[in-house]
Amino acid sequence: MGIEKDIRQTRFRSEHQKVSINILYTYGWVMERTKEIVGIEDITPQQYNILRILKGSFPQPLSTLQIRERMIDRMSDTSRIVDRLVAKSLVKKGTCKKDRRLVDITITEKGKKLLERLDSRQDELDKIVGNITKKEASMLSDLLDKIRNGS
Repeated sequence: MGIEKDIRQTRFRSEHQKVSINILYTYGWVMERTKEIVGIEDITPQQYNILRILKGSFPQPLSTLQIRERMIDRMSDTSRIVDRLVAKSLVKKGTCKKDRRLVDITITEKGKKLLERLDSRQDELDKIVGNITKKEASMLSDLLDKIRNGS
């Protein structure tokens, strides 16, 4: 079984086209599995990503621009996603002390507790790619880095 069977396409213009399509298809597949796990806490993968970013910077607040720069999906509407997290009391907004035109965003205790609950399910998240060995995972990660750093 391979990408050919998954998308019902037997011919590709080149191996490079095939790998590009495979990466995009696999991204969608991984995101669907991730949605199932984080959805239990009534959040999206993008919201989960923002919460993890804010937890990593805590207690230092971040602006929406700083969050967007660190996000996996940079095409996301970061401001809208942050507003949804504020509505759920998972993050809070405040005026930046250095530049009053900017908004500081910080994770709340409720947001940290949600991440703790999801951390207890980390094995499920890891199992999404659990059918490859640790060595294969490292090699794949290196190859993906090489793709991004080559252009």
